[in-house]
Amino acid sequence: MSTLAVIGGGPAGLMAAEVARAAGVEVDLFDAKGSVGRKVLIAGKGGLNLTHSEPMPGFAQRYRERERDIAGWLRDFDADALRAWARGLGVDTFVGSSGRVFPSDLKAAPLLRGWVRRLRDQGVRFHVQHRWLGWDDGGALRFATPDGERVVLADASVLALGGGSWPQLGSDGAWQDVLRDRGVEVAPLRPANCGFDIGWSGHFAQRHAGAPLKPVIAHWRDAAGHEHAQQGECVVTATGVEGSLVYALSADLRDAIARDGSAVLHLDLAPGRGQARLRDALSKPRLGRSLGEHIRRQTGLSGAKSGLLREVLDRDAMEEPATLAAAIKRLPLVLRAPRPIAEAISSAGGVRLEALDDALMLAPGAHAVPAGTFCAGEMLDWEAPTGGYLLTACFASGKRAGEGAVAWLAARGVAPPPDSR
Repeated sequence: MSTLAVIGGGPAGLMAAEVARAAGVEVDLFDAKGSVGRKVLIAGKGGLNLTHSEPMPGFAQRYRERERDIAGWLRDFDADALRAWARGLGVDTFVGSSGRVFPSDLKAAPLLRGWVRRLRDQGVRFHVQHRWLGWDDGGALRFATPDGERVVLADASVLALGGGSWPQLGSDGAWQDVLRDRGVEVAPLRPANCGFDIGWSGHFAQRHAGAPLKPVIAHWRDAAGHEHAQQGECVVTATGVEGSLVYALSADLRDAIARDGSAVLHLDLAPGRGQARLRDALSKPRLGRSLGEHIRRQTGLSGAKSGLLREVLDRDAMEEPATLAAAIKRLPLVLRAPRPIAEAISSAGGVRLEALDDALMLAPGAHAVPAGTFCAGEMLDWEAPTGGYLLTACFASGKRAGEGAVAWLAARGVAPPPDSR
């Protein structure tokens, strides 16, 4: 009986294991931590955003320059297939007002527990506290364990080792050097869905860190110079800004900083109110009121929004109604750096898709890796915004890699052919 080693117990690895075991392949799944799916559990603390209801082709376009590649994965396992799969575990889902899809109970733990229990019942063997070290000279897998190094020989393997975000949960990117040393092209890992540093004054940071900015409209330019606008919410941090609106723009902003040294994000602090109307309101007599109280009464801005105006504008600009109104509608924030990758929700970069075939296998002739080595999940070179797109592509890539491993084993006569099940 052929054996498949799956390394990494996130959604991609678990899905690869499920697909291969259903095809009759013996599966051993290894994870560096003491249990699998830890990042899913943390991500689901506020409600597990499993996928998104956006129809194609818009859904696939969320993957930016990797749209064509990931659209292929999604043809085999899309959002509807993922919801049907969850139902098979007894987990119903619903579409929220934003189009995001959640389990009915909003929890990640029941889904993960049910999935792992089903995999165990189907015969998948789990090995935790096994940190992958690479291969030995004979092509066997090497693992660091509490009892010392362990060597495992498998007929094929699926690497689903995660990216570089949330390293305390296991995805620390340590695999990069192992694969690079074997000639695999790996794009540097970068933060994605991340916050940014601005460099507030101590006074502003102390008073407003943690304050929400809602609603606001963000204006920014992409790499081609095209301007975009999007309404949403974000949060002031001790060093800059973060939150759902900022995460949605983070790829463009991060790349602009890498290219130009900084990026400018303009915020409309008063959506729904025109600049001329604001100017006229601010031009009214103050009647002895402080400037801050005058702004609050005439524009409704207070707290962090009012503080932002003082942080960016000098005193003369604050006193000039036309200038102040223009700033309220388009306040420039200069972003200096993305937050560290360890703090990011996800990461960009990873194993270049050009190094893999359509089944997500590394070509052994081009790389010094054992034949039958597949890759899946966030360790691949793609990125997506939050909203369920990340998880969907991880599941879909795990299915693609698992099916690829089964087909590869069958072609070598060490696994049942796919059509024999």
